[in-house]
Amino acid sequence: MKYFFILGNNPALSLAEILAVLKPKYYHLLERDFLVMEVDIEIDAPKLIKRMGGVIKIGEIKDEIKESNFQKKSLESSFKIALLKSKSVGSGKFNFGISDYSRHFNIQKLGLKLKNEFKKRQISSRFVTSREENLTSVVVEQNKLIKKGIEIILVSFNGKVLVGETLAVQPFKSLSYRDFGRPARDDKSGMLPPKLAQAMINLAELQDNEGLLLDPFCGSGTILTEAMLMDYRNLFGLDSSFKAIQDSRRNVDWIKEQYEVQNTKVKLVVKNVLDLSKFIKVNSVSVIVTEPYLGPQRGKIEFDLVIKELEELYSKALTECYKVLIPGARMVMVWPVFYGNKFINPDISKFIKIELLPERMLKKEEIKKFISPRGSIIYGRQGQKVFREIIVLEK
Repeated sequence: MKYFFILGNNPALSLAEILAVLKPKYYHLLERDFLVMEVDIEIDAPKLIKRMGGVIKIGEIKDEIKESNFQKKSLESSFKIALLKSKSVGSGKFNFGISDYSRHFNIQKLGLKLKNEFKKRQISSRFVTSREENLTSVVVEQNKLIKKGIEIILVSFNGKVLVGETLAVQPFKSLSYRDFGRPARDDKSGMLPPKLAQAMINLAELQDNEGLLLDPFCGSGTILTEAMLMDYRNLFGLDSSFKAIQDSRRNVDWIKEQYEVQNTKVKLVVKNVLDLSKFIKVNSVSVIVTEPYLGPQRGKIEFDLVIKELEELYSKALTECYKVLIPGARMVMVWPVFYGNKFINPDISKFIKIELLPERMLKKEEIKKFISPRGSIIYGRQGQKVFREIIVLEK
């Protein structure tokens, strides 16, 4: 079966996350934001997209048309797919939309033709359009194009036009609610976005949801609460700040109540990561996912001094993390990248550094600008003083 994935604002991270979770044999990045892959099993798209921080849409490729015949065959193929969906959703007005990820087809013309075809069959329909290049997840969701309508996807590849149907879109309301609605937020110290927390957990490739997931710099608990929603059952968070642990506890309790999470054990303690092996058994932790203190985020920053301090802190923390990790287990960590591409270099000599993307993907222009000179993925938005470098290590 062929599926497509619409990638987020950082296609390098989105791609790395998909490869870590699904491990496809065959996949192609057709556009900056469009990945198509072939898998042997059926994907539960609505379930999968809830745990994929870097994926905007998931859908299935339904047809392939020779590009030379597209103008002639596109209406026939698209209408066949749309008509089948309209019969399955029952009575009422049928909403449909079209997104062209190759960005060179006349969507308006095709949409009006489809509407006329529905009219001929006495089916009431509405052609959903957007001011954006393509329909956003918000437009798809608000117009009920998944449950009560359809979004048709078009993209060119290898002399063919792939025609697909969107099966699921990113749950933007829930993500925003967890980000801004949680009871304990610490904007001053910096907030890890829930989408990034999800991606980091996925990059850890923890296969056993009963295995111990540790966040030794848990802050207000974003990684822990996202792991709870991803059905990981055994979580441990620590922080040297009493307030941070209080915030984490409030957010954990809130997630349990809001999302009816059960059978998850979350332990939270005020401890220093530099004492980690004194209270956690050596070789007992299945995975570590964490964003440590990244240095000052505002005001005038003395970069050289901050980098030196962080390198010392991280090196000592990594030594302790290495002791408690199970052999072969991963540690996913954020390191800061300061303005002017100033990187830090803690001691990772005991670990194996994991390359998240294959060489052929690193050569693609769409991916290159999100990759650091040392091959790691950089996460951030323009204008930030401090970017995030995603580091994956293995014991």
